[in-house]
Amino acid sequence: MAAGTVKTRRTFLVIFLFFSLLFSSSGQSSFTRQLIVQLNPGWSAPAPPGGDLLHIRAVGDNDTLHFLFCSQGAPTLLLVHTNSSSSSVKVDWTPFLARNTTGSLRVEPESSVLSSTALVFSRVGDVHLKSAQTLNPHTQEVNLSLSLSQLLEYDDINDTASMTSDLFPPYELQNLSWSRMNSSDPFAPLCGSVVNSSGSICLQLSAFESEGRGQSWPRLLHTANSSQLGVWLDGVSPRAARSRFMLELQAVGGAYPLSRVDVHRSIDDEFTPSIFKASHWVSSANGSSEVVGFVRWRSVAFRRSKPALEDATPCRNSAPRPQSSEAAASGLIRAFYSNVETFGLNVSFGLAGEPFYNSTRFLSWTLLMGVGSPPVDSFSALVVAVMAVGLGAPVLVLLVGGVWICARKRAMEPTAAYEPIN
Repeated sequence: MAAGTVKTRRTFLVIFLFFSLLFSSSGQSSFTRQLIVQLNPGWSAPAPPGGDLLHIRAVGDNDTLHFLFCSQGAPTLLLVHTNSSSSSVKVDWTPFLARNTTGSLRVEPESSVLSSTALVFSRVGDVHLKSAQTLNPHTQEVNLSLSLSQLLEYDDINDTASMTSDLFPPYELQNLSWSRMNSSDPFAPLCGSVVNSSGSICLQLSAFESEGRGQSWPRLLHTANSSQLGVWLDGVSPRAARSRFMLELQAVGGAYPLSRVDVHRSIDDEFTPSIFKASHWVSSANGSSEVVGFVRWRSVAFRRSKPALEDATPCRNSAPRPQSSEAAASGLIRAFYSNVETFGLNVSFGLAGEPFYNSTRFLSWTLLMGVGSPPVDSFSALVVAVMAVGLGAPVLVLLVGGVWICARKRAMEPTAAYEPIN
C-alpha cells in the first residue's frame, strides 16, 4: 500500500509539473518595445512655465506608440500610434505655451499616424444630495450633462449610493499647483494641491516594455501596447459627513473615438480577489467589430494606499455619450487636435452599505490605455495545473480502479467446462 501511495504521488507531481511548464510557456509573450523617455522635448531651459510634458516613445519592430503626459492646463494623457519605428514628436514651444495654436505639437511624419486618443482630467466638483435619485440597476446610467471630466462629490445621506444635480463650485484642475516632473524619476506621481485642503489629487503614469502585471492590486494585466494610469485622492477634505465620489472621464479622439463599453466577465479572481468583471471602453474602425484602442479597468477601487481585500470598494460605469466640449482646458489637446470627437462616461465609487470616503480619506482607481484589443485575464499556469491535478487525478484513479476491478472479477469467475462422469 505504501509503495502504491508513493507511486500515485509521483504521478500527480509529474502531471502538475507538465501542465505548469506547458501553460507557463504558452502564456508568455515575446513581444517587446524599447522605451525612450523625454521630458519637455526640444525645450532648452530647465523647466517650461506652467507645467511639463513627458514623452515616452515605445518603439516596436515596425510601429511606435507615443505616450504624452502633460500638466499644461488640465492634466492629459495622449496616445498616438504610428506605423513607423522612426516617428518623432515636434513641439513649437512658444505657441504651445500660449495654448491657442493648433499644430504646435505634431507627430512626424504626419502620414504615419494610425490613430490617437486622449484622456482629460479637467476639474473637480462637489455634489450635495437634497433628493435621492437612485441609479438604474440595469443600465447604471447617471443623468448628468457635464461636458468636462470632473470628480464629483455627493453627500449620501440615506446610504443609497445615489446622485443628484446640485453642484458645489468645482475645483478647476488647470488652476491647481501641480508638482514638477523631473528627468531622474519621470514616472513619479503628478500631484496637485487642492485649495482650502491639506490633501491632493494625484496621477501616476507607467509604461511597459513587455507583458506583465502591476505589483499592487488590482494587478491589471498589461502588454507592451498599453500604459497604466493610477488616479487617487489623498487627504482631500470632504464637504459632507457621508461623502462618496464619482468621476466623469472624457475621451477625446480623432477618426476612431472611444464610443462603447464592453463588459468582460471571468470566474478567475486570482489577482483581484472577489472581482469578476472588467470594463473595456473601446474604439472601432469604421463601425466594425475590430478594436483599434481601449481604456480598461477592473470594477474596483481601494480606500487605502496599500490595497487589501477589506479596503476594496466596487465601482460602476455609465454608457458613454457624445460630448460637445473640445477639452479647451487642456493645453495638449489644443496643441495637437484641430477637429475632435469627444465621448464621456461616469464611474461611481461605492455601493449602498459600503464605507464612506470619510472613513479613510483616501480613494484610488487604476486604468489601462492602449492600442489594439485589450488584454484579457486568463487562468494562470498555477491555477490550470491545480485544476488539472484536482480534476484529472480523481478521474484517473476511477479509471484505473475500474479496470483493476473488472480484471479481478474476470479472474475469479469459474470456467464453464464439463465435469467427467464416473
